Amino acid sequence: MALLSAQNVSKSFPGVRALSGVSVDFQAGSVHALMGENGAGKSTLGKILAGVYRPDGGEILWEGKPVRFGNPRDALRTGVAIVHQELLFAENLTVADNLSLGDLPNNGPWIDERAMIDRAAAWLAEVGSNIDPRVRLGDLSVSKQQLVQIAGGVGRGAKVLVFDEPTAALSNVEALRLLDLIRRLRADGIACIYVSHRLDEIFAVCDEVTVLRDGEKVGTRAVADTSRADLVRMMIGRELGEGVETAADATGAVRLRVSGLSSRGKFSDISLEVRAGEIVGLAGLVGAGRTEVVEAIFGLDPHVKGTIEIDGKKVSPGSPAEAMAAGFGLVPEDRKRHGLVLGMSARANISLPILQRLAKSGWINDRQESSLADGYFQRLRVKAPSQLTIAKGLSGGNQQKLVIAKWLAADANVLLIDEPTRGVDVGAKAEIHALLRELAASGKAILVVSSDLPELRTIADRLIVMREGRAVAENSGRTEEETIMRQMTGV
Repeated sequence: MALLSAQNVSKSFPGVRALSGVSVDFQAGSVHALMGENGAGKSTLGKILAGVYRPDGGEILWEGKPVRFGNPRDALRTGVAIVHQELLFAENLTVADNLSLGDLPNNGPWIDERAMIDRAAAWLAEVGSNIDPRVRLGDLSVSKQQLVQIAGGVGRGAKVLVFDEPTAALSNVEALRLLDLIRRLRADGIACIYVSHRLDEIFAVCDEVTVLRDGEKVGTRAVADTSRADLVRMMIGRELGEGVETAADATGAVRLRVSGLSSRGKFSDISLEVRAGEIVGLAGLVGAGRTEVVEAIFGLDPHVKGTIEIDGKKVSPGSPAEAMAAGFGLVPEDRKRHGLVLGMSARANISLPILQRLAKSGWINDRQESSLADGYFQRLRVKAPSQLTIAKGLSGGNQQKLVIAKWLAADANVLLIDEPTRGVDVGAKAEIHALLRELAASGKAILVVSSDLPELRTIADRLIVMREGRAVAENSGRTEEETIMRQMTGV
């Protein structure tokens, strides 16, 4: 008998049918993956199992008996906990404080702080962590905050842990440590539900995989009996190409030239060129200074020194507005916080940089705005119920397309793109890669930061390797991965 089951579960949000009659069984001592393209319903199902959402139809079974979770606390009482992709913590409180929220140990009318710290230390030890419970949670890395979240679930007796895109914000080393911990939890009899789109991780740690597409279950397979091609076919309903070939040579004029760019404590003496029609990648480990460089070029670092030229003209963007006026566009690492206004419609997000162009006497021309959005919806193949769909309700891949679309609408000649496919599925990833090559072919100059080295090798004509704030090597996009890794690590 399955430990936890979803039976004919359905869920709708305004304008979107997220799940339709999905049934899945989860066994104790097993890691079960939920896969699918962005918007397939995998995260929605995980949140229903953990009590974050209530299903519109169907039921949840615990050891064969129906249960109802009104909230995550109800689910945790039964034995289900969730490890969120975007951590939900009080970062100004200590680790012990966070682990005791809703269940403070007391000594009469007073909080028993000693008991709180001891309990937190015991829970952390259960997941193999020696984090000091007295440290402020906001001072920990994302991976350690995730460990705290896992410790809270295991310490409270969870028999099922739902991991929602757990490695999205982790470095490769941190992700490997998390996978090792999941293996230990499985050995202890805990059922782990692993919501992800990363094929490498699925084949590394999962026993079974259920694929969803457009809110419906496509099938469940044993990972050992399934190939990557099979999973991709199930996820997107078609064969996926091998990837985009990089261009052999860039022949256009230099569009972006950076000379001696430095910012104390972030990076030092960065010089690079990007030509029209060229994609240049910035490779490096977390903390190498890649994001800081593109942000400085876009006018987000008031302390930067050095020279920036666009089309041979020296510019000194002291703000994003000045950078936009010079012809730059930035697709930021965190699209939700810095790339979109999530409460606005998809159409409004696309037109944000050019409202003056669409306005007359202070009023936006709706017809022009709609026509503009329709063009980019078609060109970028944005999937949404309508142009007026709120950006927050779209999948990660479609949100990323909106961010790119707004810079195309602004006619940016130099695109600075930080983590172009973070948090998007394999289908959307291939579409974004093809789009970047198309934009380069149209004469744009593109500087890309990515933690995904195979991605950089696929799309970049040249790679500049950064280490500890300095550019240490330059390679063609076809340079062997091992060589680039050695340059990144200094080995």
